[in-house]
Amino acid sequence: MNWILLIIGGLFETAFALCLGKAKESSRNETYFWYSGFLICLIISMLLLVKATQTLPIGTAYAVWTGIGAVGTVIVGIFIFKEPATFWRLFFLFTLVSSIVGLKYVSES
Repeated sequence: MNWILLIIGGLFETAFALCLGKAKESSRNETYFWYSGFLICLIISMLLLVKATQTLPIGTAYAVWTGIGAVGTVIVGIFIFKEPATFWRLFFLFTLVSSIVGLKYVSES
């Protein structure tokens, strides 16, 4: 169950990065909406990380949580913010995903 909470927390980390990007692009009144979304997603993400680390090793949990957020943010950047999807960028994204899966696989919990 805590692995699921950790994955959801990583997705909320991606969501707060999305909110930051949207806040940068938005007009004055809309900016407050995106910054509010950022704060809500940040709090939820952190709470889920804290809950997951009650039973999972902190080093593994933090690395997986950060990795999910990083991978998700790159994917959001490519599809929403039209950032380049170069070969090397995708190659290193694949190696990051492989590392996350490897950490989960070798973890005891």
